[in-house]
Amino acid sequence: MRIAVLDNDRSQADLICQVLTSAGHVCQSFDSGKDLLGQLRKDSFDMLILDWQVADMNGTEVLRRAKEKLPSTTPMMFLTSSSAEDDIVAGISAGADDYMVKPLRRGELVARVQALLRRAYPAQNGAEQLQFGPYIFETRPGRLLMDGNVIEVTHKEFYLALLFFRNIGRPLSRAYIHEAVWIRETAVPSRTMDTHVSRVRNKLQLRPENGFRLVPVYSYGYRLEKLGA
Repeated sequence: MRIAVLDNDRSQADLICQVLTSAGHVCQSFDSGKDLLGQLRKDSFDMLILDWQVADMNGTEVLRRAKEKLPSTTPMMFLTSSSAEDDIVAGISAGADDYMVKPLRRGELVARVQALLRRAYPAQNGAEQLQFGPYIFETRPGRLLMDGNVIEVTHKEFYLALLFFRNIGRPLSRAYIHEAVWIRETAVPSRTMDTHVSRVRNKLQLRPENGFRLVPVYSYGYRLEKLGA
């Protein structure tokens, strides 16, 4: 999952991202609410972890404005030094899904994050088989079927296709696709991603007559559309 961390203490933000990256997530840190909200205008995250008070605005304001830009199911958690009951109540009342008080405890952070993600994305955690219309993704062996017939795909094509189906109707930036599929490969030529997308489109027959359309989003990335949805 892709997680954004807002904390104006750079060392604290780096530590949080280190813990989350070790747990298998992709993490991006921000030190101002303005920067985070600006990024949300052009990109998306699966979860937000927010400090209660950063230099340019308070946490509840960041939370409120972030909720306007993200799906309603996106989990948001406060991770802050304030243990005052009034702040905790205010954070939860503002719509936060959880509230954790510093100092950071690595095991607890991972456990709380995983619990929130399981609740928000039940189909994406631990499921061995995911179905979208005629397509079945068997995640453990990495096998893909269409109408019961196996589609021969590479490892990256499998996870690229699954990424699109998990985000039907949602524009995915090239950066998001890169981090989700290529992960630690830092230098991936643009044409490499385009080639993989083209192969997925052709192998899965993502054409209007089959009810789906995989389209480029100009100067941004790609979006899988379910027609008639």
